[in-house]
Amino acid sequence: QVQLVESGGGLVQTGGSLRLSCAASGGTFSNYVMGWFRQAPGKEREFVATISQRSYTTYYADSVKGRFTISRDNAKNTVYVQMNSLKPEDTAVYYCAASGLSGGRLRLHEYGYWGQGTQVTVSS
Repeated sequence: QVQLVESGGGLVQTGGSLRLSCAASGGTFSNYVMGWFRQAPGKEREFVATISQRSYTTYYADSVKGRFTISRDNAKNTVYVQMNSLKPEDTAVYYCAASGLSGGRLRLHEYGYWGQGTQVTVSS
């Protein structure tokens, strides 16, 4: 059973940056594909980025490509997302998730473990 805890959210102005972290415990972190998702008020949870077990492969939503960077440190059991050039439309609760499947995983149902989320608010 994998437990995930996100941190690093907060309030930032348009154009600013934040780095979210997600610490994992209870499992062999390097066995899992890790992903970041977000959910804005009144909207469905959506895919943001994913990274393979050894960081060989990353995928991004078109809306964040070129602005967000996902990374992981298997020695620290932590996955990150560096978010630059933030926009008001990036405002959401951000969730990290772990998938026991291999390859790029972009869909919510492919992830079996979820964190509690961290709020990111971008002011205009």
